[in-house]
Amino acid sequence: MDFLVKFAETFIGLFQQGADVFVSWIGSIVPLVLILLVVMNTIVNALGEKRINKFAQHASSNALMRNMILPFVSAFMLGNPASFTMGKFLPEFYKPSYYAALAQYCHTSNGIFPHINPGELFVWLGIAQGVEQLGLSTMPLAVRYLLVGLVMNAVGGWVTDFTTAYVCKQQGVVLSKTREATTK
Repeated sequence: MDFLVKFAETFIGLFQQGADVFVSWIGSIVPLVLILLVVMNTIVNALGEKRINKFAQHASSNALMRNMILPFVSAFMLGNPASFTMGKFLPEFYKPSYYAALAQYCHTSNGIFPHINPGELFVWLGIAQGVEQLGLSTMPLAVRYLLVGLVMNAVGGWVTDFTTAYVCKQQGVVLSKTREATTK
C-alpha cells in the first residue's frame, strides 16, 4: 500500500511541479516574449513590410549576410525566441539555414550578450565559474566563443543550404529562392 501512495504522490508531484514552472513563466517569460513580438510587429509596421521584405530579400541573396549578419542582428535586437520570427521574411528555401545559424548563435553569444538567451545562461555561468576558479578572466573566452560561434554558425547555415537543396531534389520539392514568389 505504501508503494501505491508513494507512486501517486510522485505522479501528482510531477504535474504540480510542471504547473509551478508554468505559473513562473506567466510572470516572467510569457510577458517578455509577448512584448518582444509586439515590438517587432510595431517596428515592421512602422518601417513597412515592403521594406522588411526588401531587406530580407537582399540578405537572402548573400550566404554571408543570410547566415551571419541577419542572425546576429536578429538575435542581438530581439533575443531568443523572438529572433526566429525574422525568418518569416526570408524566401522558403533559406528558412532552414537561417534557423540553423540562428539557433546555434543563440547559444554561442551568452558570454558577451546574456540577454540573447537568458534561459541558457546557467551553461555559460558554469563554464565561467571554472575559468574564474583558475584565476582567469572570462572575457577572452567569451570573445572567442562569440567569434568562433559566429563563423561556425554561418558555416552550419551554409551547409544547411546544401542539405535543403539535396532534400528538395531528392523529394522533387521546389522551394522559392525569392520572397516575391512566396507572397503571391
